[in-house]
Amino acid sequence: MTFKEVANRITGISIPVFGISWNPPKLERQIAEKVIVYLEDKRILYNPYELEVPKHCIESISQIRVFLTEQLYDVERGSELGNILRAMRDACRKLLDMLTMNDVHITNAYDIGLGTQMVFYSGVGELRGVFGILIAKLLVMHGIDCESNLVTILPLQYLED
Repeated sequence: MTFKEVANRITGISIPVFGISWNPPKLERQIAEKVIVYLEDKRILYNPYELEVPKHCIESISQIRVFLTEQLYDVERGSELGNILRAMRDACRKLLDMLTMNDVHITNAYDIGLGTQMVFYSGVGELRGVFGILIAKLLVMHGIDCESNLVTILPLQYLED
């Protein structure tokens, strides 16, 4: 355990009888790594559109929202990690709200009309763009490695400058 990890866990010192309060909260790096590992398996973020079933994509986006909310319980409000997770969750909500507002109902897993495809896939493209930027921030902030599939949505040309 490094000094930084120890310092993050110490919550107080009592005097005159010397003592240290110890509260083992989850470190932000661990939470960020957990989020990256979870998102690496979410095909909605990187698979070619034609390989995805829209109905399953909507379910996956809802699952991502729930997962991000669960992670926020362990993150300090106002922290950079908390802001990133909230922005990711907001992007999921925005897509789901947009689909609802445009009355996009995907009942059949494969057969959707051209108009519905345009609305759905443009929304997914926006979601991927937002997630790409936010995932890149997480990776750089916490020094986390990432699987190649998820890397495909990162704005690497901007990170190299």
